[in-house]
Amino acid sequence: MTSIIAAFQFLTIFPTLIKRMFTSQEMGRAVGWFPLVGVALGFALFGVNYAARLVFPQTVAAALTLFAWIAFTRFFHLDGFMDTLDGLFGGWTPERRLEIMKDSRMGAFGTIGGILVLLTKYAALSEIHTSSMFSAILLATTLGRWASPLVIYAFPYAREDGLGIEMKRNVTFREIIIATLTAGLTAWFAYGWLGFAFMLGAALIGFLAARYAMRLLPG
Repeated sequence: MTSIIAAFQFLTIFPTLIKRMFTSQEMGRAVGWFPLVGVALGFALFGVNYAARLVFPQTVAAALTLFAWIAFTRFFHLDGFMDTLDGLFGGWTPERRLEIMKDSRMGAFGTIGGILVLLTKYAALSEIHTSSMFSAILLATTLGRWASPLVIYAFPYAREDGLGIEMKRNVTFREIIIATLTAGLTAWFAYGWLGFAFMLGAALIGFLAARYAMRLLPG
């Protein structure tokens, strides 16, 4: 139960029963529950979208859903994505790229990449048919948080210190099984057999992205 609470506290602003700093062992076990956080996030976002569509046109509902998506995750993923782009494309050496990633200032690559991601999500939320909205949101939020444990487990960490390396050291194959079972059941619930094809696509994208990062960073 503690590891589930740790996962929710780490990835979202959702209220939890425990508010404290978790140990590296607890955070490692929490990785297995990342997809479960995605499931809860998917339900919450669909609730926002459904309520918004009762009052506003779909384009406005899409904007409100996107804002909730960012807010519910504390801007965590968007900020990390933008920092990653700045580091990967703004430095010439692995050391300089890691240094840029730690810099809180936002560069051109991160800004442009963040804008493009938000525009793409907005376009998708605006065009998805209302009958498919729940399945689409649920699968997106779940698989995005399933790919993370796979990459954390399979690839080395780029730094020698920090929360990331402590988390990775405590992630075992057990966490990968839990994460995959959660994601698999959700994919089946959302799209049937087609959901497993989406899972394969998410795993492939995560693998290719990690392999590309390994060309520019030590992990």
